[in-house]
Amino acid sequence: MKNTKHFLFDLSLTELAEIIKTYGEPAYRAKQIYEQIYKKYASSFEKMNGLPKELRRKLYDQFDFSHLTLQIDKLSSDGYTRKILFRLDDGAQIETVLMGYTVRRTACISTQAGCALGCTFCATGQGGLQRNISAGEIVEQVMFFEHLLNKKNEKLTNLVFMGMGEPFANYKAVMKAIDILTDPNGFNFGARRITISTVGIVPMIEKFADEKRQVNLAVSLHAATDELRQSMLPINKRYGLNVLINACRDYVKKTGRRISFEWALIDNVNDTPEQAIALAHLLKGMTAHVNFIPLNPTHGFTGNESKQKRIAKFREILNNAGIANTLRIRRGIDINAGCGQLKQETAENNKIK
Repeated sequence: MKNTKHFLFDLSLTELAEIIKTYGEPAYRAKQIYEQIYKKYASSFEKMNGLPKELRRKLYDQFDFSHLTLQIDKLSSDGYTRKILFRLDDGAQIETVLMGYTVRRTACISTQAGCALGCTFCATGQGGLQRNISAGEIVEQVMFFEHLLNKKNEKLTNLVFMGMGEPFANYKAVMKAIDILTDPNGFNFGARRITISTVGIVPMIEKFADEKRQVNLAVSLHAATDELRQSMLPINKRYGLNVLINACRDYVKKTGRRISFEWALIDNVNDTPEQAIALAHLLKGMTAHVNFIPLNPTHGFTGNESKQKRIAKFREILNNAGIANTLRIRRGIDINAGCGQLKQETAENNKIK
């Protein structure tokens, strides 16, 4: 039987107020509920102090408070990286990662259960798409980690939509989730502390640019020639590098914001001097930054992480060309913290059983 309840985290404050009014309650009750879940971190309707008992009963009867069931919780030996595998109500699975740094606490959020884009080195792409997830299922991932951190008097400082799925393939839900998370009446998270990553769905990059949001944009590039990129990211057959980079330049021009490019360094594949020279040419004159990270291993891809000498040479070429870049540290390798890896491991273990 289909669930007809409202999902609390799916609702904007305006939508919640409209529903609450049908109960004969004043509109300000919606703001109280928003404050309870996004400012006071109430973990159930019963714990929403300050609301009439009868209203809490109606909320319990007609709303779902959660769609996420924790299946696996792993903490890396680095002590800072925590990965969660959640089961959704229909059996679909998503992963969420919390990365701790000296000052920052960053949550890596999934935007789909699985992914249809089939990037060869990505465990999520190797598993295919289960379904889009709702705005509330995105928001609840954020609030799960905020609750955990709150118990230690800490807070999330950054959100990256770089988990399972392609955010721009679930554009409407992702943008609604961001609107809910940045609502000053609720969680009030700063838009400039949010980053969305796309593999390059050009029409959505153009739409995103036109909206002139304060949210940061990152593009998973991984190769600087069409032939190599198509062998790694099938989306490149539809939106080649010329079209993609032009859209990125337009984004920078329209928004005045810097754009980031992500590059998973794969030994003897995309870490060559030729690729570095091609990348420098692609990005010349653009307000951009390249984030490098050595490849996270997956069972469905035979490539290896780049060696330090090759990385150093690659970065030297970019530095000499004036292209800003950073080498990121791989996090949580021991707990399969890369996108889709924990789900992949779980599925394989189930087959063995």
